[in-house]
Amino acid sequence: MLSRSAEGLYWMGRYLERTGFICRLLQLQAEALVDRPARDIHAGWRRLYASIGREPPGGDLGDAESDDFTLADSYTLAGDLTFERSNPDSVWNCFAQSRENARQMRHCVSAEVWQRLNLAYLRIRDMDEPDIWAESPEKFYAGMTAEVAAIEGAASATIYRDEGWRFLALGRALERAQSSCALLLAQTEIDEEAGTADADTDWGCLLKALHALEPYQLRYGVAVEPGAALDLIVTDPLLPGSLARLFDALEGETEALAAGPAADAGAAARRAAGRLSALVKHHWPDSGDRLALLRAASDQSLELHGLLASAYFAYAA
Repeated sequence: MLSRSAEGLYWMGRYLERTGFICRLLQLQAEALVDRPARDIHAGWRRLYASIGREPPGGDLGDAESDDFTLADSYTLAGDLTFERSNPDSVWNCFAQSRENARQMRHCVSAEVWQRLNLAYLRIRDMDEPDIWAESPEKFYAGMTAEVAAIEGAASATIYRDEGWRFLALGRALERAQSSCALLLAQTEIDEEAGTADADTDWGCLLKALHALEPYQLRYGVAVEPGAALDLIVTDPLLPGSLARLFDALEGETEALAAGPAADAGAAARRAAGRLSALVKHHWPDSGDRLALLRAASDQSLELHGLLASAYFAYAA
């Protein structure tokens, strides 16, 4: 297929997945404002900003023990991550970019996917922060998360399984893997600085954000133990968002792609996807430094993105 089409579908998948990821975290933050202490709210904002690699407005989140995290401060931070047009990772921008890529690739996506994506975009196109805080911000974020899930469900049910589908699936899986790695690294950094006093609360929130809380409770019980939570998120092959499952999906989709014009880069991408899968299957169980493995997974995911771009989107003519 045309490289322009492949790239458009790849980024459509990435932006759509990023929208859902940020909305899930923002929904948890909005819910925490009701009854959680300032320390938990601080950790949540810090984890969220670290996971997308963005500095918060003003460059500092302040002191977790102070009363800085009032409703007004959360209003500002949520606005920066939701409707700020100058923030490329805001919910509004990510969803608009996903819709724009779909618009340009109308010939590659089903009518059901385009219709859902376009209608959702038209609903939020002219919205701003006061519109969602006037009623319930968590309701808006939950609605956006459900909308993204419905669009992805429509894509899974209706899009023809040609190479276009594979690039869409690659974008979604790689974005989710990179986001999960960044979120886990941010949480482990918080743990190292703050100790274990609030680790169970933090990891419970993180499990919920990654749709892993119920599987964790079924396996380990109600009490959250950070090491067990990390193992589940990384290694469980039955958890849809586990790194093991995402890396396997990346390896499978990359192997299924045709060699492409830049055959060397394509072969390198397949090897990089295989290394990611082996990282969890063969290195994680015996590793004494799991933080280093998470960093390696994050770096190798970024490398895989670059190789895919070189092989299929931006190869030399």
